[in-house]
Amino acid sequence: MNELTTLERRALQSISTPGGHMLIVAADQRNGMKAAIKDAPGGSDAITREELAEVKADLVRHLANHAPAILLDPEVALPQIVDDGVLDRETGLVVGLDASGFETVDGLKYTRFVPGVTPRTVRDMGGTVAKMLYYTRPDRQDADSRVAQEIRDLVQACEDEGLLLIVELLTYQLEGESDEEYKAAFADLVVDGAALAVACGAKILKLQYPGSAEASARVTEAAQGVPWAVLSAGVDHETFIEQVRTAVANGASGAMAGRSLWKDSLSIDADRREELLSGRALPRLRELADAVDGH
Repeated sequence: MNELTTLERRALQSISTPGGHMLIVAADQRNGMKAAIKDAPGGSDAITREELAEVKADLVRHLANHAPAILLDPEVALPQIVDDGVLDRETGLVVGLDASGFETVDGLKYTRFVPGVTPRTVRDMGGTVAKMLYYTRPDRQDADSRVAQEIRDLVQACEDEGLLLIVELLTYQLEGESDEEYKAAFADLVVDGAALAVACGAKILKLQYPGSAEASARVTEAAQGVPWAVLSAGVDHETFIEQVRTAVANGASGAMAGRSLWKDSLSIDADRREELLSGRALPRLRELADAVDGH
């Protein structure tokens, strides 16, 4: 197990339920969140940065302030949401470091940092936890690969800054790989990706649901004591709840949910947003809190 420092232990508490399980509302999406706002005049592409920032602020007010923690981006949401006093003092702040999109090199995907954003920036914006997304294909990437070195470098940089780093992994289908081949390999890719990240020093993992109870148990074994949380990947809430219950029963330490909570609860109209977030998304969050705590 990759041991947490004292500062990292305190940070982990700030993103966990009283029962000790991670629960984070993910709201660092930019284009994905715009696409969820179906009633914007002129369509989602016409939504301005200022309008999106207000949507994110309302998502914090009416949803995330009822959770242990919120994941926000440093491009649209921060530092405004902190500076304006929107974020509750009891709600932990996780800052996403990854920029939208990816680059492809030799058929493999790589994420990039938001320009100018570093572990120090997370501190400056009021965060105690950072999150970085890495695309992984552990059947093509080992401990000497570019992605492995990137994980090692950021783990060390965050530890030097006194930040807890959540390493998010997404596996993906290669060009020329059939749907059947990818589906057959998926669980192994999630399991082996977890093992690779832990070998590179990762202390907290955010992972795709690997597909079954047996695969979840394999992820837990591969993580070697490193806590891992399930990401929602845009599935509907009912599906995600069952995934979380299965994963937690087989060793997962929580969930980080975005679209499964709020994808049908956003509006360009502030009154309608409040109605949807409070009446639809918030009950889902409470159900998810029960699921991560095994209730």
